[in-house]
Amino acid sequence: MEALALIQAYTGVGIGLIIGLGAAGACIGIGIMCASFLEGAARQPEMIPALQGKVFLLLGLIDASFIIGVGLAMMFAFANPLLSVVAK
Repeated sequence: MEALALIQAYTGVGIGLIIGLGAAGACIGIGIMCASFLEGAARQPEMIPALQGKVFLLLGLIDASFIIGVGLAMMFAFANPLLSVVAK
């Protein structure tokens, strides 16, 4: 019984790390990318349309990586595969 409680506790810590670090990384990455876009747009305004498409594509990819991390965290929260190993 103690092993199950330890697995659930460590899984909770892991879920918090996955979501917290994923959110922090996504926010920092988006901030750096948008700051670079604004700097590039200020230096060369004629490049704004070309850069804007790339920025929106990368925004989606960065957010998708965070959403995949949230999905994995929810898998461990609601259907933890580690609990079935200890139960046997």
